[in-house]
Amino acid sequence: MEAPGLPAILVGMRILLAAPRGFCAGVDRAIEIVERALTLYGRPVYVRHEIVHNRRVVDRLRGLGAEFVDEIAEVPEGAVVIFSAHGVSPRVREEAAARRLRAIDATCPLVTKVHMEARRHAEEGREILLIGHAGHVEVEGTMGEAPERMRLVESVADAERIEVRDPSRVAFLTQTTLSVDDTRAIVEVLRRRFPGIQGPPQEDICYATQNRQNAVKAVAPRIDLLLVVGAPNSSNSRRLVEVSEAAGVRARLVEEAADIDPAWLAGAETVGVTAGASAPEDLVLSIVARLRSLGGGEPEEVPTVVENVRFALPPEVAARP
Repeated sequence: MEAPGLPAILVGMRILLAAPRGFCAGVDRAIEIVERALTLYGRPVYVRHEIVHNRRVVDRLRGLGAEFVDEIAEVPEGAVVIFSAHGVSPRVREEAAARRLRAIDATCPLVTKVHMEARRHAEEGREILLIGHAGHVEVEGTMGEAPERMRLVESVADAERIEVRDPSRVAFLTQTTLSVDDTRAIVEVLRRRFPGIQGPPQEDICYATQNRQNAVKAVAPRIDLLLVVGAPNSSNSRRLVEVSEAAGVRARLVEEAADIDPAWLAGAETVGVTAGASAPEDLVLSIVARLRSLGGGEPEEVPTVVENVRFALPPEVAARP
């Protein structure tokens, strides 16, 4: 029997859940750092930029007593400040020290690894080509490690035309939340143009970004539409949309269940759902509930790999409150 007011094609629509999806170890760690800091040090605790790119997560932490600021100058002297999962430049750390702030670093360890590689290449006299997106907070933090030696490469076209001072003294690094396929194409151009270029043993794209993109590729042949749960300023969420579209499947980025336009579902017998690394599972469940209210059936999980990564907490909050 058809649901009242719905096109027949929607009734019994299949819902496939890509897995893994949602929170990664770096996001889990960053959120836990803020929660523990509030318990240990009291309200307010200041966080430079969004701790992760998700409005619901930020609003919940704000309700617990976290204050989110854009600049260190907004933090009262002597207060507790947390650096977001995306990382910060040495200049920000110096500003925090000058204001006698108690700084707690929630930078994802995989981003920290990229910063360490940047410092090493700079110390060894190499010019560094950073593959990433201009204006992203992770890119700003990484470039701050060696601003005089680092240049941004955003596309294959950039890679084809960029010139370096000494092709024998050049290295590349990557933002951790990029499209695996797009990054591979850029790296291939750089390696062709600069055969001696140095890079990490594997590109710096994080395991969670890779796994979520692979999960989309696995589910794509079985779906007519993909809904990606994530914020517009979430790089890894936007990349999931691109991966789906590259596979020939329509995709929409949604923050909340209310964002879903029933017109998107016209003609879709099977809808896939995934989530960026900063989107909580309760948002996914609300999206599924909305799809079911529009004629969808019981959701089916489509697993690819199991994630069991966990990162240690910084010493300032490692002791259990």
